[in-house]
Amino acid sequence: MPLHPEIAKFLAALPAPAQGPLDPAALRAGDEAHVAPLAERLPLHSVEDVAARTASGEVPVRIYTPAEADRYGVIVYFHGGAFFLGSLETHDHVARSLAEETGLKVVSVGYRLAPEAAFPAGLDDCHAVVRWVAEEGESLAWDGITLALAGDSSGGNFVAAVAARAHDEGFEQITHQILYYPSLDLDFDVDRYASLRENAKGYGLETAGLKPFNAFYLDSGADPADPRVSPVKREDLTGLPPALVVTAEFDPLRDEGELYGRRLREAGVEATVSRYDGAGHGFVQHFSWIPEYHAVFAETRDFLRR
Repeated sequence: MPLHPEIAKFLAALPAPAQGPLDPAALRAGDEAHVAPLAERLPLHSVEDVAARTASGEVPVRIYTPAEADRYGVIVYFHGGAFFLGSLETHDHVARSLAEETGLKVVSVGYRLAPEAAFPAGLDDCHAVVRWVAEEGESLAWDGITLALAGDSSGGNFVAAVAARAHDEGFEQITHQILYYPSLDLDFDVDRYASLRENAKGYGLETAGLKPFNAFYLDSGADPADPRVSPVKREDLTGLPPALVVTAEFDPLRDEGELYGRRLREAGVEATVSRYDGAGHGFVQHFSWIPEYHAVFAETRDFLRR
């Protein structure tokens, strides 16, 4: 099917990208400028900003409680943004929708960003917060049953990397991994993935922009050959948590996400790959107000309940 008309209209109205080197500070400021005022955000039982005291230091987290209850399953959420963009604010609406639709408590992680924080600082923060949730379970009213990881784009990369690291360390409390259009192979080989060629231009995220946007992370010491950086390159995927991998029809990163789902199934891991037709990269963050794309939160809920 063609690109969704609402997405096409939005992309057609975008100004031409600025020429010259990318400026992280300017791009972050532009990102934050589009955050909805607090009064317009989805109301929940409570939203609280705290500092998670972890082995990697204090990590800011935002805790979303959908309704009053004695115990909650928990989703630890890692926002996207090519490892240098995004924040608790820019993805606040995603975390709120996850909490409302699933009924689980959501812990959104304000991990350190490249290039100011070199690899693996952001990954370490995400891993440490997952451990913190398990250790502080009583104060969080965690039910001790469901501990899911969720993330979009580069946040999906962190989901896969943290799930693998936890497994290697013998930490088996993670019950689910949810990856929305994940970035899983950072060498961006156009010969390996047809989607990098088919969706190279005109759909928002463009193949030619992948290396410049991810350069802040890669130049900080992240090696694309390292499975911690490109999780799809991990040889042994056995024993990892069940996965929901959501991809978008017109996303250059579509095929690497779908490859990861296939490789998980080949390794004996329960994995669902769900492609959203007419969508491009970033649709959960930018276009979940469109009913057929808001359904991704209901699909997430159903996956968590299986």
